Amino acid sequence: MNFFSLFKRNLIFKFKKKTSIDNDNIRSESLDYLFHEYGSDKANIFKLSQQPGHGYSIYYEKKLEMYKNKNLNILEIGSYSGASAAAFTKYLPNSKVYCFDVNISNFKYKSENINVYGIDINNQKKVIKTLNKIFLEQNFNQFDLIIDDGSHNLSDILMSFKFFFKYVKNNGLYIIEDYKHPNYYKYNRNIDHLLVDQIFVNLNNRKTFSSNIFNDDDQIELISSIKMIETFKGNLNDSDISFITKS
Repeated sequence: MNFFSLFKRNLIFKFKKKTSIDNDNIRSESLDYLFHEYGSDKANIFKLSQQPGHGYSIYYEKKLEMYKNKNLNILEIGSYSGASAAAFTKYLPNSKVYCFDVNISNFKYKSENINVYGIDINNQKKVIKTLNKIFLEQNFNQFDLIIDDGSHNLSDILMSFKFFFKYVKNNGLYIIEDYKHPNYYKYNRNIDHLLVDQIFVNLNNRKTFSSNIFNDDDQIELISSIKMIETFKGNLNDSDISFITKS
C-alpha cells in the first residue's frame, strides 16, 4: 500500500459522517443479534443479503463468556465497516476495541470505546510505533484478545500470527477467522508454505516444521506459549475459525 493511497483513505475516514452507537437503542445479550444488527458477516444471517453468514457468533459467545464483565482491550485486524467492532463494544461494554485496517474509508460507526487506525500491517515499523503510542496513552502493554480478520492471504495470516501473538496477555486469545481460505482459494495461497491448519497440527503435537517465516526459535517460543488451539466450522463451506489460548 503506497503512502498516498493510505493517506487518501485516512482523510476520507476523518471527514466521513459516522453513526454513533453509544446512544442508539441496540442492546442485547446475544452477540449474534448484535452482529446481525450492525451488519457483520460473523452472524448466522448476514443482514445485507439476508443469506447465511459465517455463523461464528456461537463460538465467540462460548469463548467470551468468562470475559463478559471484565475490562478488556481488543485488537481487531481487518475491521472494514466496523460492524463487528460495534457488536463487540455492545456485548462487552467495559471493553475497548482498537481497529487496524488498511482501508478505514469504509468505517461507518463511532464510539468512545472504538479507536480506529488506518495502517498497513505489513509496515511493521509503523505498526510498532502505533502500538507503542496506544500502550503509552492507555496504560497497558498487551491485549486480552487479538482478532485477525484481515487479508486471508497465507503470507499475511502467518506474518500477523508471528508478529502479533506476543502482544496477547497470558490466558488471552488470538483468533484467526477464515484461516483455511488458503486451502480453498489459490489466490489466497500466495506463498509456498505449510498451511495454517497443518501448522496447528504441528504446534499441538509440539513439533517443529519446515518454514521460511518461523525459524526454530520462533517455533519453540510458540510451542511453549500456546496453551490450546481450538478450531470450529461455521455455516459456509469456507467458514473456519480458530481460537488460540496463550498459556
